[in-house]
Amino acid sequence: INDFSYLHTNCFELSIYVGCDKYPHESELPEEWENNRESLIVFMEQVHRGIKGIVKDVHGKGIPNAVISVEGVNHDIRTG
Repeated sequence: INDFSYLHTNCFELSIYVGCDKYPHESELPEEWENNRESLIVFMEQVHRGIKGIVKDVHGKGIPNAVISVEGVNHDIRTG
């Protein structure tokens, strides 16, 4: 579903597996959290990277459904 969401809704979803056991026992979760906490926090901080903003017309009004293309990236997005 991650690929579908990215290609058809402009929503970028990720599934992150931090171990070989997809469903660890409840008693193992605190240790798994400690083993991966710092890297997950650093990863989440990356949301602030990149280009972001509002597409506006000459009157400062938002433009719905505007197509945004980036050279070298084969995936256009549309404004909301």
